[in-house]
Amino acid sequence: MVGSANLNVMIKAARKAGRSLVKDFREVENLQVSMKGAGDFVSKADIAAEQILKEELLGARPTYGWLAEEGGEIPGQDPTRRWIVDPLDGTTNFLHGLPHWAVSIALEHKGKIVAGVVFDPAKDEMFLAEKGEGAWLNQSRLRVSGRSRMIESIFATGLPFGGRSDLPETLQDLARLMPACAGVRRWGAAALDMAYVAAGRYEGFWERRLNVWDIAAGTIIVREAGGLVEAIADGDDLLASGEVICANEPIFGKFADVIRG
Repeated sequence: MVGSANLNVMIKAARKAGRSLVKDFREVENLQVSMKGAGDFVSKADIAAEQILKEELLGARPTYGWLAEEGGEIPGQDPTRRWIVDPLDGTTNFLHGLPHWAVSIALEHKGKIVAGVVFDPAKDEMFLAEKGEGAWLNQSRLRVSGRSRMIESIFATGLPFGGRSDLPETLQDLARLMPACAGVRRWGAAALDMAYVAAGRYEGFWERRLNVWDIAAGTIIVREAGGLVEAIADGDDLLASGEVICANEPIFGKFADVIRG
């Protein structure tokens, strides 16, 4: 596909950060890791990748705002545009040597996500989308799965860890969903879970207590691939709530009924 200038800036930045992360991933056992919270780690690799993204994205668009996991928020001279960045989604996988993690970049314009990139460097898979231009995996057009029966469908989620308070709610979700479907996967990277829904690898995904940088890029990639994305609580602001449910259109209503109880 031929993307806009902004999308090409995002792709270039994601690849550059990805190269840095792959180099550190090969030496993961030597990384200096500090505890950021229960079950939530930050590494030197994570911080270095964010710095690369900041230099690339703000270097190309110095008036845009910035919101990222490690570095927080920087208001821009242009109040209508903002980069929303997760330099390493799937940090725990990364630190355990599991090759399932991603760089996630979204561009917000007037409160709406207009472009998104989720790059999986370990597999060299670049998921991307721009408003009105469809979703793509490298050079191939993406479409969500065509399955319409819950019992044939696979879903993904995140399971609470480290004593998080939403564990009982998630266990109730699983108790309702698992008898009705073909399986549930927990791979530990929300950005890739949403990209996989867009690619038709999963029929749907849901998770609570996420941050905006976990889901911003994924929302437009799923929508441009023909999927539906909403907040779990019907009517809530998706990006503000951090609680997301997405699926292909034939499955969405049935899936949402199960998760919303």
